[in-house]
Amino acid sequence: MTHSKGPRDDRWYLSLMSPNTKGPQFAWLDPTSIYINSTAFGDLLDDLCADLDPGQIDVVAGLDAMGFVLGAALAARLGRGFLPIRKAGKLCVETDSVSYGNYSGRTQDMEMRNPAFAPGTRVLLVDQWIETGGTMDGAIRLVERQQGTVAGLVAIAVEENDRTARYRETYSVTSAVLPGSPWQADCNAQSLGSFARYAPPRTFPTAGRSPAP
Repeated sequence: MTHSKGPRDDRWYLSLMSPNTKGPQFAWLDPTSIYINSTAFGDLLDDLCADLDPGQIDVVAGLDAMGFVLGAALAARLGRGFLPIRKAGKLCVETDSVSYGNYSGRTQDMEMRNPAFAPGTRVLLVDQWIETGGTMDGAIRLVERQQGTVAGLVAIAVEENDRTARYRETYSVTSAVLPGSPWQADCNAQSLGSFARYAPPRTFPTAGRSPAP
């Protein structure tokens, strides 16, 4: 059964994302409700893949932890392998490690298997959300340390700030939230207009694109 997605800047599935209910130590919203709804997840992947050229990508790397979900799905769609970039202490092989500052202001370590790929490999970096850019900065350093080339950055949304502006100037950046759209303005303000009408049943797998009960 097919369905109409509407205009590309509509991105209806973004309205399924739920607001943070657990406090400031967590991200201000939860995009994982997109993944549980097969129609939403499919449309998200369609939109991201439409802006990606598999011929410019050798491997897809996902950032721990939710970047694993989005990155692995994109790798399968693009016909490319998947490389996890993990929080420190999780891999049972030799690793490279870097420190980074995450969205909550904490300093953490992340690591990648060593070696992960041949020099010159083009690596697409995927995370669920790019807020301050600190986590992505750590992943970029790991890839470049092994003489890989960053083929691009992918996320559901990239908030606009000085660091992410440099990313857009330096790399090919693909996001479901399109720059200049109302969704982007909401993300920058860290409060989606859709929060006012958020209803968990809309995310259920059988809900598809039906309105909230």
